[in-house]
Amino acid sequence: MKSNQTLLPTLALLACLLLAMPAHAERADAQKPLNISSDKGGRVDVVKQRTEFNGNVILSKGTMLLKAERLDVREASDGFFQAYASGEAGKPVSFRQARDVPGEAIEGHAEQLEYDTRSDTIRFVGNAVVRRTRSGAVADEVTGAVILYDNRTEVFSVEGGQTSPHPNGRVRVVLMPRGASAPEAAASAPPLTLQPSTVLQPRKPS
Repeated sequence: MKSNQTLLPTLALLACLLLAMPAHAERADAQKPLNISSDKGGRVDVVKQRTEFNGNVILSKGTMLLKAERLDVREASDGFFQAYASGEAGKPVSFRQARDVPGEAIEGHAEQLEYDTRSDTIRFVGNAVVRRTRSGAVADEVTGAVILYDNRTEVFSVEGGQTSPHPNGRVRVVLMPRGASAPEAAASAPPLTLQPSTVLQPRKPS
């Protein structure tokens, strides 16, 4: 039997799940302005179209709310934005956005988060947890080392690895049945069987 250390690279390469989960975000958010505030201030480079903020940074865009310790936002020539957020020890980056379905939202947190308005994707990196909530209760939950949420295709991609919250770098998905009590079902629901898929490589800001 292979040791846990030997299994980690294999899990990082193979334990990737493409999960079709209905989670369409609030459509009106796409036309809302991007707002940023922070406690410690920051730096705005007009020539390079780059904005950096530090200290309890809050980014909002319609119903979308992102909170981080540090935030780096870059604007492309076509007007789209890329935001790179990072947290600190004991205080990860948090994200929340309402769905088109009344009372439902997508919520998540991770050590780092990448938000791309061109592709309309959110990438959670390091101890990543993403949930769909219904009236404040957890309806579905995905955990892993890296989670990529594509708002246009309504697909979550999750990758295992050493920075997964679960032992041996495993990923885990809990899907709640409609009408079930979310907290009770989440405690008893077994993890889903994982199938191999394309590996997601974490990106770093240039």
